[in-house]
Amino acid sequence: MAEDSVFDRVPPHDTDAEQAVLGGMLLSKDAVGEVSEQMDGSDFYDPRNETIYNRITAMFAAGLPIDTVLVANNLREHQELDTVGGPDYLNHLISTVPTAANAVYYANIVHQKALLRAVIRTGTKITQIGYDAGDESAADVVNMAQSEAYKLGESKVNQDYEQIGEVAKGTLKQIDDIQNNRIAQGISTGFQQIDELTNGLQPGQLIIVAGRPAMGKSTLGMDFARAAAFHQHLTTIVFSLEMSKSEIAQRVLSAQTNIPLTALRDAHGLNSQDWDRLNNAIDQFQDVPLLLDDSPNMSLMEIRAKCRRLRQPSQGKLSLVIIDYLQLLSSTAPVESRQQEVSEFSRALKLLAKEIQVPVVALSQLNRGPEMRQDKKPMLSDLRESGSIEQDADEVFLVHRPEFYDPDDRPGEADIILAKNRNGKTGTVTLGFDGAHSRFTSMAPSSAQGV
Repeated sequence: MAEDSVFDRVPPHDTDAEQAVLGGMLLSKDAVGEVSEQMDGSDFYDPRNETIYNRITAMFAAGLPIDTVLVANNLREHQELDTVGGPDYLNHLISTVPTAANAVYYANIVHQKALLRAVIRTGTKITQIGYDAGDESAADVVNMAQSEAYKLGESKVNQDYEQIGEVAKGTLKQIDDIQNNRIAQGISTGFQQIDELTNGLQPGQLIIVAGRPAMGKSTLGMDFARAAAFHQHLTTIVFSLEMSKSEIAQRVLSAQTNIPLTALRDAHGLNSQDWDRLNNAIDQFQDVPLLLDDSPNMSLMEIRAKCRRLRQPSQGKLSLVIIDYLQLLSSTAPVESRQQEVSEFSRALKLLAKEIQVPVVALSQLNRGPEMRQDKKPMLSDLRESGSIEQDADEVFLVHRPEFYDPDDRPGEADIILAKNRNGKTGTVTLGFDGAHSRFTSMAPSSAQGV
């Protein structure tokens, strides 16, 4: 690419990222909507790419299907196909990316480079204003320079602010609802005692379920998922970085049918009645909005893209996200330390929850702190590798089973410790642990049974 006349050097740009964005858009129509929220055609450095982007987004807005052939035809109709390099260039764009999942990531790179070019252009223009000031007063020249700088900061900024009076009206309604016990109920966890403490899982919240290995944090996360999907018919997705989809399905089948998990995995563990229950359960599962994703080396960027796509009403309106578990996420960028990486994960998950306005439940490991104490009870400070998890989370549940350390200490019981609750009180709920069927159960007679 030749040097832009405004610059003394080749301006910032990333050819590979620009091509990867377009390749992702050509591979997936869903990526078009996601990318268009991050950038626009003017962000491209290569004018060919800007032309292709504008054609794709115009087709998307018109509700037309998108692939290389159709985009090529559209470009041809507008006498632009030869200008952008013909069908060969479109095919090259697709060959640059194996999947559309990271299109938003590349779009952010392209947008950042465009902002840098805008900074350089603005600086050059302000310099020229100074040289061309002539008889203008210095104050007027400063005002013109400030105006140019303001235009730069103003670009692509959404008006998300709201006048305090309008905010206060809505806040007054919330206060009145609280005083009269009319707080909106979130997604039920399936356990009445937990719901009473938390008022359910609320949109925009990051909920951490933490515990030492084998304490049952994955089981509790799946209980939340089953309560939402099976009993409230809410679209729920489980991103599993530890277990395969088949392993999760076995646990769900065991919990739903009362057939021990060991029997499902034993070559001779099932009788004819068990098979009848399994077949009936499979029939019931067909309409349950529970989605399982065990993609290897899953990154937060990939999870974010999938959640945004599922959040669309046409996909069933995503209501709950479960991630098992936080420390197994992979990073797309180099980091200085594992602690910094986990901190970035927790912050990004909180931002994801706010963006898509659904509860995000992330499972997390605890360090060895509980095992060093006499009572073995976990604390917030035991959150592994990062104190920022505690800071970012709206709620933190710590799973503790005394019998894990002493078989005679309250066998079959578990303490679910709500150690942090940003919008309410903390406390401990005692549940039954039914490891044979991979589930927790309510112990209080007045509580709804754990699903």
